[in-house]
Amino acid sequence: MGNKTGDPISIHKLDEKGIEVWHYQGTVLAKTATSLTLQAFFDREDVAFEDLLLKRGDRFIETFFSDRWYNIFKIYDVLEGQLKGWYCNVCRPAQIENGHIYAEDLALDLIVYPDGGWRILDEEEFAHLEISVEDQKHGKGALDQLIDLARQRKAPFESIGD
Repeated sequence: MGNKTGDPISIHKLDEKGIEVWHYQGTVLAKTATSLTLQAFFDREDVAFEDLLLKRGDRFIETFFSDRWYNIFKIYDVLEGQLKGWYCNVCRPAQIENGHIYAEDLALDLIVYPDGGWRILDEEEFAHLEISVEDQKHGKGALDQLIDLARQRKAPFESIGD
């Protein structure tokens, strides 16, 4: 098992202390020197994040970066296939290893909607994490970068408003 196109990959979502809180499987779609993009399907019961409803079987195109403080999930509806939006996690740079991705989540999230709107989630939770001042700065900077990308409709948000 490697990180080549078509290979299975295990995704490990960790909390800010490095403790695994969720584990799921995906399939590698693309790889660069500093990122890995995969496809995975939502494997939990339906859950709403504000007005973004995630349903069992929704298709996620997820990009993890080893040099950025966020990851981005492009979400498609399980039934109709239409784009629901992007769910962006502020996290420490991913550890991309042979057949595994480890992502340490820092609670702060951004939802970007297909119409160009966005919503920040869990600011209070982020503020109360026991993380270094440096990690706090990186996290806030990552959120600002994501908002700028969405405002400018730069990748991966270039289809906003289509």
